[in-house]
Amino acid sequence: MEEFLDFLRYEKRFSPHTVISYQTDLAQYSAYLLAEYELADPIQATHPLIRGWVVNLMGQDLDPRTVNRKVACLRSFYKFLLRVHRIEANPMLRIKAPKMAKKLPEFVPEESLNRLLNSFEFEASFAGARDQLVLEMLYGTGIRLSELLGIAEDDIDSGARTVRVTGKGNKQRLVPLNPSLLLVLEKYRASRLAEFGPATSASPLLRTDKGEPLYEKLVYRTVKKYLSQVSTSAAHQHPHALRHAFATHLLGKGADLNAIKELLGHASLAATQVYTHLSVDRLKSVFEQAHPRA
Repeated sequence: MEEFLDFLRYEKRFSPHTVISYQTDLAQYSAYLLAEYELADPIQATHPLIRGWVVNLMGQDLDPRTVNRKVACLRSFYKFLLRVHRIEANPMLRIKAPKMAKKLPEFVPEESLNRLLNSFEFEASFAGARDQLVLEMLYGTGIRLSELLGIAEDDIDSGARTVRVTGKGNKQRLVPLNPSLLLVLEKYRASRLAEFGPATSASPLLRTDKGEPLYEKLVYRTVKKYLSQVSTSAAHQHPHALRHAFATHLLGKGADLNAIKELLGHASLAATQVYTHLSVDRLKSVFEQAHPRA
């Protein structure tokens, strides 16, 4: 198992959060095999034993997404074992994950975001400038939270109006910066310079009030603090809702789906196509309100 987790960390370059989730899933799976079948080594597990675990999970009224993640963990685990010649056949080939109802992404309405970003008076302080930049970066670029925290000073090219971000699998891409976002960025940099002095090219772009690298929980609190003023839905008050809003609003304005895929850093178009459902729903709503025969 440790070899597999190291494979995820160093070859697949999974995030620490994902590796911990897989480690927890494997520990639960191993405990089940030991308790139910007195099997101490998961390498020896057969198809019926694995299917028994999946059935057991479904009987616990877990969210189907949670069960699917655990099944995906086992798929990766046994595929790895096959690759390193620890097993001769993959026992996961006939294991089916439970079906999930498609859940559309939650996003903040365009009018609400414009009202917040155009009219809200952020504090005239370093913290206020940073908070504004966090919101503008997440919505203005559609990047993930982990990508935002990974941005260093030399990733920003103000002349070319781009930022280099490192996404899943350590893949890098360039994302354009709009002029209004650049103004917010320069305002933040000026405030940071006054507060902490010059920054090196390799130093993280975003910092805490103490000058340390910004961290996930603070970004979550920041986003919730401001988005709660324009939306009462808890589903709208997290960083990923701004990424969904970025994609949905671009598609609603006629942007090409392949271009949105590249901006989001999706590996395949299938991941981006979920936003077309939102667009169609919106078109239906407009049609029903405007067409005389609707």
